[in-house]
Amino acid sequence: METTKILIGYAVYVPIALFLTFYVSRTLFRNSKVYMLDIFKGRDEIASATNKLFETGFYLLNLGFALMILKINLYNNNYQDLIEALSYKIGGFSIYLGLMLFINLYFFFRGKRKANQSPKPTPFPPTFTA
Repeated sequence: METTKILIGYAVYVPIALFLTFYVSRTLFRNSKVYMLDIFKGRDEIASATNKLFETGFYLLNLGFALMILKINLYNNNYQDLIEALSYKIGGFSIYLGLMLFINLYFFFRGKRKANQSPKPTPFPPTFTA
């Protein structure tokens, strides 16, 4: 009976974790294209490639973490413990996704700020012609 409840827990947790990861990733990286274009001065090819690499890394980190914390322990054999375990897992994963979202935003804004800082032109020594 306990195994059945744990399997129900997995059947609920995995789709929710996958949905949250894909939703946050899609929202973040669809909207971050503007920042990438600004950072790379309108060069669409490099902005798209960099954005795709960030997206792939985001998926790997978050799906890996979701699977790493998959284990569900039920100390009492009842549905209340199952619901509490699921709420703890899903809530913790949501907090983690939020932190990852803000870390990515920090990198986007940092890149935008660096791109907007124009380097000081190097002064050339005056040339004298005789």
